[in-house]
Amino acid sequence: MGFHGRWLQEFQTHRISVSHGGYLQESRRGRHHEYFPAMVAGTAHFGECRGEVWGAHLAWSGDHRIRIDTKSDGRRFLQAEALYQAGEIQLPPGEGHATPWLYASYGGEGLNAMSDAFHRFVRARLLRFPLEAERPVQLNIWEGVYFDHDPDYIMRMASEARTLGVERFIIDDGWFRHRDDDHAGLGDWYVDERKYPQGLGPVIDHVRGLGMQFGLWFEPEMVNPDSDLFRAHPDWMLGLSGYDQPTGRHQYVLDLCNPAVFDYLLARLDAILGEHPIDYVKWDMNRDLLQPSHDGRASSQAQTERVYALFDELRKRHPATEFESCASGGGRIDYGVLRYVQRFWTSDSNDALERQRIQRGMSYFFPPEVMGAHIGADRCHSSRRRHDVEFRGLTALFGHMGVELDPLAASLEEREGFARYIALHKRLRGLLHGGRSVRLETADAERLQAQAVIDDQRAVVMVAQLATPSWAMNEALRIPYLDPRKRYRVSVLDRPNAARDGSHTMRRQVPWMAGDGFEASGAWLAEAGLRLPQMDPESALLIELEAL
Repeated sequence: MGFHGRWLQEFQTHRISVSHGGYLQESRRGRHHEYFPAMVAGTAHFGECRGEVWGAHLAWSGDHRIRIDTKSDGRRFLQAEALYQAGEIQLPPGEGHATPWLYASYGGEGLNAMSDAFHRFVRARLLRFPLEAERPVQLNIWEGVYFDHDPDYIMRMASEARTLGVERFIIDDGWFRHRDDDHAGLGDWYVDERKYPQGLGPVIDHVRGLGMQFGLWFEPEMVNPDSDLFRAHPDWMLGLSGYDQPTGRHQYVLDLCNPAVFDYLLARLDAILGEHPIDYVKWDMNRDLLQPSHDGRASSQAQTERVYALFDELRKRHPATEFESCASGGGRIDYGVLRYVQRFWTSDSNDALERQRIQRGMSYFFPPEVMGAHIGADRCHSSRRRHDVEFRGLTALFGHMGVELDPLAASLEEREGFARYIALHKRLRGLLHGGRSVRLETADAERLQAQAVIDDQRAVVMVAQLATPSWAMNEALRIPYLDPRKRYRVSVLDRPNAARDGSHTMRRQVPWMAGDGFEASGAWLAEAGLRLPQMDPESALLIELEAL
């Protein structure tokens, strides 16, 4: 099983049959949208709960190569490496070079066993939060106001966010000099006096006075040609001499191997984080690396290591600040950068239907608490598709929940929905961010997905109907990993809109969903399962199981 994707459609999975020859995957863009640096090999027809599987993940944020081959004697081997350009690594006598770590996990009972080992390792060895507290629900203003920053309006947004139950408030792109759109300003990391004549202080004081944490967006590695920084230092751009490099999103990459560039970025970010009580940094990266070169030599590997060094130094100077890796969404998600960050922005798509598949793909290697999952606006900004707040809310529930919109512009019904799912997430997040996260197998897998988080005493299960069911009667959902000796109280926490009042004549509900729930043994739930109702496309159901 390999991983492919693109912007807005990350972590898609595909199956590969390697009976003879081999398979090669290469990423040469300095980011992971196309190919996440991982591969899973397994016995024939391996699935979530069956088969032997071996997962491998290269902990590296730069270019990579993964291959799997069949030897002439029938054995298979899998190999992963950082992809170095010609002449990029030169070792004088007596010097050495350390390659990135390769992490591997074996699962004797399918993909869930494999991913559970990865999750436990991440939680125990890689993930370090500045504060030992529950993950705060956050609101990011990007899709609410974009570059249109008005401090008074933003403070009103913060006040409304607090009434919804939000615990962290983030100002995204547009707060610094010359930044009225994405054509200018990157590199000029000074507060825009036109938009914020009193600086960021009043807004931060207001947010923190409401009892919320405050976060701020940066894109340190990039520079716009239309910026004071570029006009003063055009030679700071990453690139090869004589190569007419095109811009990407109207920007270039800065050469972090240049000590002056590194020192400038460290000084500016250190100054802003030191001047204000900033609890959270959203660190973006919105273009690929093209012809990366320092002093005429390829420098993709060195550029990545300098990014790590910048993260590391800022973490040392500001140990109470949390960092998010956001590279146009899923462009830099791996165990290498996870040594320095505590959260990933999973995708720039807040389309709940797309997110169901994206988040499922990411879950093979990452536990829910690092997976940023936001409730977007009524009409998705990336796909223009519409979903009701129930489907958006339940999709965002199984990650680190956030909201991405303008709460003042939302209807009363929408705001009530946000508050309901934020409260539900808070009630369940101890389980969601600490239990065993598994994917459940369904017969109609392309149209019906299910996942669960389970601990010793309870479980929560989400069933998502992605498209029109293939059959007139839905299947029974089996829920393994429960204690077969225990009895469980099964109840519905949230159901599709059409099933709320029972008036949808074409969607008769199954008997166990009526009333206040029923009791069943763990063995019965694993072997017989729950007969699912017929659900409308792009809707979801949430079930809770509590041990008696």
